[in-house]
Amino acid sequence: MSYKNYPMVSRVIFGRGSFNQLGDIIAPKRRNIKAPFIFLVDDVFKGNSWLTSRIPLAYQDKLIYVPTEEEPKTSQVDKLTEEIILSFNERPSGIIGVGGGTTMDLAKAVSIMLTNDGSAKDYQGWDLVKNPAIYHVGIPTISGTGAEVSRTTVLTGPERKLGINSDYTPFDQVILDPELTKDVPKEQWFFTGMDCYIHCIESLNGTFLNAFSKSYGEKALELCLEIFLENSLTAEEAQDKLMMASWHGGMSIAYSQVGVAHAMSYGLGYLLGTKHGIGNCIVFDHLEEYYPEGVKIFKDMKAKHDIELPQGLCADLSDAEFDIMIDVALSLEPLWENAIGKNWKKKVTREKLKSLYSKM
Repeated sequence: MSYKNYPMVSRVIFGRGSFNQLGDIIAPKRRNIKAPFIFLVDDVFKGNSWLTSRIPLAYQDKLIYVPTEEEPKTSQVDKLTEEIILSFNERPSGIIGVGGGTTMDLAKAVSIMLTNDGSAKDYQGWDLVKNPAIYHVGIPTISGTGAEVSRTTVLTGPERKLGINSDYTPFDQVILDPELTKDVPKEQWFFTGMDCYIHCIESLNGTFLNAFSKSYGEKALELCLEIFLENSLTAEEAQDKLMMASWHGGMSIAYSQVGVAHAMSYGLGYLLGTKHGIGNCIVFDHLEEYYPEGVKIFKDMKAKHDIELPQGLCADLSDAEFDIMIDVALSLEPLWENAIGKNWKKKVTREKLKSLYSKM
């Protein structure tokens, strides 16, 4: 049997205000004064000087605001990569992503595409990247996706929604500063936090589970239950703990896999553009058959925080549109195998998925 030789983030810094150390951290990585650092920043921070004034721009460094209304696309990665190549004679010293899961996925993907030919869509899948990425740093400003720690960058391409899963994807450096999450709107906080909670449930109930994933998944789950069901935490404690839950949740799927909610959420995301966190919640709400205990607790969390999920997303879809979503969901074979086992194809039929999607 061969075991996965899993790459991890090689350096991480945690603490309130640690964002202020960014300049000192990246300075030794500058190749020369003509090789810029490119800062990809979530455009929600446009005009937010509390954050942007602290970005340590020097020499020819460039700050690019990236729109995050929609899930990241392979075409967006290609456009950013081309913009960077055409703007500078030198290969950049590094890419720094500051924002939520979308921004971090874009930073990971662009750092890969600057050293690999072709289009980002050519690398959607497992272990297709040939050349190491350039130096890249992830700085999450919202917690839950696990994008800061995973070896995946999730992209919607012309044919599928699928991650670039490679040993070159993980960040070289991550800065975990819980203070950066203080202005996240409540609903977004909930949906992204639930992405982490669902990671844990899918990992801990999967057939790929082992002691490595279990130790991280159990810790992340314990933190999620404390954050979303108890009343004893201050706002700052909740921010700190959710940042740690996100890290541990991302690690728990590193050596296992996610499951049914993620597979079906990719279908919604591909066809309807549903954002990942909210898509996971919409799907998970209907998965009692697969995760009875997890869904029950999820409904309790939803009630406690007074969260209304969108209804009727699939009400007016044609059969052809259902087929597109089902094709995308079924293409994520490792997720189904983790959720249901090797003979999953006998149990997960197109009719079954259509009846589930019809409820959403």
